[in-house]
Amino acid sequence: MYIKKNTSRNNSREFQKEIEGQVQGHRDGHGFVLRSDGQSDIYLPPNEMRAVLHQDKVRVRIIGQDRKGRPEGHVLEIVERPVKQLIGRLLQESGVWLLAPEDKRFGQDVLLPQGPGEGKSGQVVVVALTEAPALYGQPVGKVIEVLGEVDDPGMEIEIAVRKYSVPHVFSADCLAAAEALPDKVLAKDRKGRVDLRDVPLVTIDGEDARDFDDAVYCESAKIGRAKGWRLLVAIADVSHYVQNGNAIDVDAYDRATSVYFPRRVIPMLPEKLSNGLCSLNPKVDRLCLVCDMLITADGDLHAYQFYPAVMNSHARLTYTEVAAILSNTRGPEAAQRADLVPHLLDLHGVYSALLKAREARGAVDFDTVETKIVSDEAGRIEKIVPSQRTLAHRLIEECMLAANVSAGDFILHNQRLALFRVHEKPSIEKIEILRAYLKALAIPASISDHPTAAEFQAIAKATHDRPDALQVHTMLLRSMMQAMYTPENIGHFGLAYEAYTHFTSPIRRYPDLLLHRVIKAILADKPYTLPALPTPGEAQAKLAKRLAERVTAPQSAQATRSRVAQAQMQGWEAAGLHCSANERRADEASRDVEAWLKCKYMRDYLGEEFSGTVSAVTSFGLFVTLETMYVEGLVHISELGGDYYRFDEMRQELRGERTGVRYAIGTRMQVQVSRVDLDARRIDFCLVQEESKEGKEGKDLAAAPLPQRGPGRSRAARRTAALLQQQEQEEMAGALIPDARFDEALAFGKVGKAEQRVPSGAKTASTHKAGGAQAVKASKASAKATKGKSLGRASGQAKAAKDAASSKKLK
Repeated sequence: MYIKKNTSRNNSREFQKEIEGQVQGHRDGHGFVLRSDGQSDIYLPPNEMRAVLHQDKVRVRIIGQDRKGRPEGHVLEIVERPVKQLIGRLLQESGVWLLAPEDKRFGQDVLLPQGPGEGKSGQVVVVALTEAPALYGQPVGKVIEVLGEVDDPGMEIEIAVRKYSVPHVFSADCLAAAEALPDKVLAKDRKGRVDLRDVPLVTIDGEDARDFDDAVYCESAKIGRAKGWRLLVAIADVSHYVQNGNAIDVDAYDRATSVYFPRRVIPMLPEKLSNGLCSLNPKVDRLCLVCDMLITADGDLHAYQFYPAVMNSHARLTYTEVAAILSNTRGPEAAQRADLVPHLLDLHGVYSALLKAREARGAVDFDTVETKIVSDEAGRIEKIVPSQRTLAHRLIEECMLAANVSAGDFILHNQRLALFRVHEKPSIEKIEILRAYLKALAIPASISDHPTAAEFQAIAKATHDRPDALQVHTMLLRSMMQAMYTPENIGHFGLAYEAYTHFTSPIRRYPDLLLHRVIKAILADKPYTLPALPTPGEAQAKLAKRLAERVTAPQSAQATRSRVAQAQMQGWEAAGLHCSANERRADEASRDVEAWLKCKYMRDYLGEEFSGTVSAVTSFGLFVTLETMYVEGLVHISELGGDYYRFDEMRQELRGERTGVRYAIGTRMQVQVSRVDLDARRIDFCLVQEESKEGKEGKDLAAAPLPQRGPGRSRAARRTAALLQQQEQEEMAGALIPDARFDEALAFGKVGKAEQRVPSGAKTASTHKAGGAQAVKASKASAKATKGKSLGRASGQAKAAKDAASSKKLK
């Protein structure tokens, strides 16, 4: 039976309602209001965005629907303007000084009536906003800091920390409190602690590590009549120095995590603590909190205890060194560490047992490639190499997991509030996409409606020897949810743990510091109360909206709590959201810097050809990862030839309607670097020659040598010359060539409709560049980059986009 809906009557109440939320700008000029009640976001057209800025808190009224059926709003009132400063590049147009914001979500240039200060045109500066935008007026500001030229070494990091509002300057009170701390462990600090200075605890970290927050020791032990191991994991006792609510604690909570960039770290704690008093440096006394465990031959956690101790690290070992010792106990590395070799062999023994238990419970372990940027002293990229994960990496990882699980069980057993690291099961939508993908590849295994980690691991193991194993494992990883912090324990799906916490890194993670305080309160038989924490901000509000259903406690549990208990739970929930949001912020800032560096690196290879593999498929094209460079770029759908391509979301492929050619994840192809947009963090490829059609996976992904410049690359040279000639012509003509609009939801299932018919050569809403017009677009982008005017501007400038989201970490 068909029932006609009276839209105006049904939605009249909704239209009359006033709604508060936070504005999220879009690089194309429009925006959205993120509602706090969990309902659909409200669309704001460009004319409504004139008087508001990204991150403004506003009150709106829904006035209808846009052409896509989304609720459309009208701004009634601006409740709060949290943005006080912007970072961008100085421009001068017709004698008027402007700031073009680095963050494209701020769609308006900022007028600078007082001039550039000490800055020059094209330089990167920080501007304080003095006047808000209006319907017929741009925002006004003044220059308060000149950072320098965009190509200066380290400028990409200076931009990122301000673009993502990463705290990078400690308060004066924090620095004063840190300076007042002693330079070494005092005699009074050792009272009431177990003395482990004679135990040969060692740290095992990377060659470039500067802070050491964990040390390990293992020896054989009898558990009843069976063989087992005693494993000690000693973690720096940061909570002894960072007292609850003091100045250092306030700054640490604000940061919530250390942020790691190539060649630079923004620490959570002042350097005196992170690299000195709390770091488990070799041959010096340090305070620690120890997890002392008994592990059976089957890898089961038989018993554990926590206690504060004082230790003295016997050696600072590296992953490379330990891996060499374990692979050859008679080699030169083992000879230099002869006294530690028996304990390292015991560590390997307990690792093997823990690995056996991991396989038994079905924890996932995917084969994915992580890259490392190798730079010279000036900060220029020399090469991008895959990170090597050795036996020593896995050994330390299993030891840390055992300690984290012990801490989680300890909290549950004592019924205390703390932050758990939870990881939910995949959503139904992601499961359906994964099922279709596995079926398309003729992989016999499938995923049930209520999957377990063992099912995912079984597929990973079954496809380990396939040529497309990396792509299959990437799809498995993308189907996962993202882990987060919450006081409500729902287990960890990926690691197959009933309770899991973060205990082992209090120097760089605030949740670990909180957990240490709770454990020490339990040991002292005292309650622990959170310090007065700041109100969660924008990032936490957005995360809370997305995760509202995931973190809400059961109604029965809420009903039985007293008001005090509910207030305490709300405090822990706020802390969990804050730490989770800041963790994501740190990841976004790190990815932004890496993308900038890769774009700058690839400018030297403009016009050259590479072999690549499709790493993601969207409705508007293919993301291809170069096999020898480990750099990802976009092959737009208009570059795929004169055919209509349908995007099949379930199969994650583009299929030619006339030719039947299919492009799926894992398809190999030859591409040419056609355009690099440094400001948009975007690399464009054009298709040169396919190495595999219809998603065939039979060929090995053999690494090709790095391309050579000069003679022998005549085709690339001719194309580059044509681009430069076209650039000069366009620069003189002053024509504006529109960029292809770039959808923000690039990966992990958020790539549009299940099937979308797109003519590859047509100039439509989703296909802006026709095949053959690539050189014109590339030349215009190069001209704008040369002038230093390619930051997003509302008046006629083209909009850029995010890179495809990288794989999400489970732990």
